[in-house]
Amino acid sequence: METRGASGLLFDGSEWNFETLSRAYDAIETIAIDEMGLDVYPNQIEIISSEQMLDAYSSVGMPLMYQHWSFGKRFVFESQLYRKGRRGLAYELVINSSPCITYLMEENTMPMQTLVIAHAAFGHNHFFKNNYLFRQWTDAGAILGYMDFAKKYIAKCEERHGVNAVEEILDSAHALMDHGVFHYRRPPRLSSEKVRERTRERLEYEEQNYSDLWRTLPSGAGSADIEEAEREASERKGKLNLPEENLLYFLEKNSLILEPWQREILRIVRVIAQYFYPQAQTKVMNEGCATFVHYTIVNRLFDQGKISEGAVLELLASHANVVFQPGFDDPRYSGINPYALGFAMMQDIERICTTPTAEDRDWFPDIAGNGDWRGTLIDAWANHRDESFILQYLSPAVMRKFRMFQLSDRANDRFCEVRSIHNERGYSAVRSALAMNYDLATNKPDIQVVDVDLLGDRQLRLRHTVKDGMLLEDKTRDATLAHIRRLWGYDVSLTGVEASGDVLYERSTVIAG
Repeated sequence: METRGASGLLFDGSEWNFETLSRAYDAIETIAIDEMGLDVYPNQIEIISSEQMLDAYSSVGMPLMYQHWSFGKRFVFESQLYRKGRRGLAYELVINSSPCITYLMEENTMPMQTLVIAHAAFGHNHFFKNNYLFRQWTDAGAILGYMDFAKKYIAKCEERHGVNAVEEILDSAHALMDHGVFHYRRPPRLSSEKVRERTRERLEYEEQNYSDLWRTLPSGAGSADIEEAEREASERKGKLNLPEENLLYFLEKNSLILEPWQREILRIVRVIAQYFYPQAQTKVMNEGCATFVHYTIVNRLFDQGKISEGAVLELLASHANVVFQPGFDDPRYSGINPYALGFAMMQDIERICTTPTAEDRDWFPDIAGNGDWRGTLIDAWANHRDESFILQYLSPAVMRKFRMFQLSDRANDRFCEVRSIHNERGYSAVRSALAMNYDLATNKPDIQVVDVDLLGDRQLRLRHTVKDGMLLEDKTRDATLAHIRRLWGYDVSLTGVEASGDVLYERSTVIAG
């Protein structure tokens, strides 16, 4: 049994060792589990250097990641900014896995280690384990095993087919990652070891029996052969289940030129894209949850006499920096800080549950004054994403605190119009408009495969459903089409269509002879 000093403090000063980390972890765990009712994966805490943190940045935060030039490019970029003092490093990095891996920087002071353990190992951990999006779309128990398989598989492909050939496929796959996820139907779970073994066996079989049947149609075929080919093509087209939103999935399954190892690389990239899909929809909630948890735990530790006033002041200074929200007219403004908004909303839910005003009772009759802020927050963390969380829980009090208002900025008008202000109708409009900004369906281009001419020029036809007149940027659009063409092997066309059915533009690629 470890003993504290006579003062009862978990630690004294900024220096830390593994004994003080263990004591702090145990005290934090007691508050998180017993008092706050959090439910977490087993924790694995690892200490890393600033160089290792930069390396983790460059490889999208995964402890096991295949090699690609873009990771090295990002490492150099982040490293230069850090060494010139133009950007700091995160105090921690947390992986949605079971066990949940939390990386702590060895340069952190002991008070900061306390804060980030509470923030990441319990705040983020609880959210990963319990939010419905993560439960539906990710398999925390299998991701590390799958990444190990992916890293070894791509390394094997580089040895067998050459670095340049693998890099070319990865370049195109990475370019399409945003269009490589299933949005509305549940994808398969990540592979277990048994499933990965079957994958390896399938790939070996396909490589041994690979056929060029899809590459070319037979020349000089008779009418009977053509009719048979048309019938088979019609059947194949019916099996494609068009339209298809997941471009990587479609190319993996139906490309006319890819070999088995190339298809498996596409699958690896889209599995990783799918893994990060929930995080893109829960930034406000995830960071708000972790920030609220660390703030609550740190204050509870101080109330229990386990951390000193000096430690609390250091922690609150870091906390204030994290939740700082510049005004719209501040040169530092770059949008709404997800840490600030999430934390403010969760503090506000606690207030509404315990000391509601008449306005709160009018806006939130189901939770106002219920006295159970812990249960209310745990339910919200489990059952919402950013869009629905803001629609349901953003209160007039928080809108006033952030001085939110809605602007109308039409292209043909000379001036912006303040459309919504702080009144009954304005609060509802501001809340709806803000929630829409966190809806991926609104902010990501809707591009789907709608047709494939298998018997003619084999052109892959894509449709972009244009919303609110927002067209694609020419340069990135053409570059993306080039990547799709590389993976498809034949011409690719893209048509921009409004909801009314009116065609706004058409664009196609041309294969050089």
